[in-house]
Amino acid sequence: MPKYMTKQRKSLLAYLSLHADETLSARQIEAALSEEGISISAVYRNLAELEKDGKVRRVNQSGSREVFFQYTDGAHCKECLHLSCEKCGKTYHMNTQGAAMLIENLAQSDEFTIDKTSTVLYGVCKDCRNK
Repeated sequence: MPKYMTKQRKSLLAYLSLHADETLSARQIEAALSEEGISISAVYRNLAELEKDGKVRRVNQSGSREVFFQYTDGAHCKECLHLSCEKCGKTYHMNTQGAAMLIENLAQSDEFTIDKTSTVLYGVCKDCRNK
C-alpha cells in the first residue's frame, strides 16, 4: 500500500535531493526547514520512514556520536560507491572506472562482493587536505 506523502515529507525530500552530496544531521535539516514549521520530531519520524524506504541512509562520522543522513534515492546514487570526508563531512561519488576496478579486484582477490548501495569509504578530501 503506498504511503501518504505529507507536506512535511515532500519538503524534506525536496531539501535532501538538493543536498544529495551532503551528509546532514536531523538538527541541520530541521534548522534549514524551520520556516516551514517542521519540528525536530517530525524530521526524525520522516527520516526513519525514508530510511526504511531506501530513500535516505544513515551515516556515522568518525569522531562524532551524532547520526547523519544522506539522500540516496537518485539513480546516480544507487549505483555508486561513496567517498566521505571525515573533516568537512561532504560525500562524493567515486568515479565509475575507479569503483569498478575496486569492486572487481576485491571480487577476484578476496572473493568478496561489495554492496554498492551501502558502501562508504572514509578519508580526507582534496580540499581539506590542501588546507
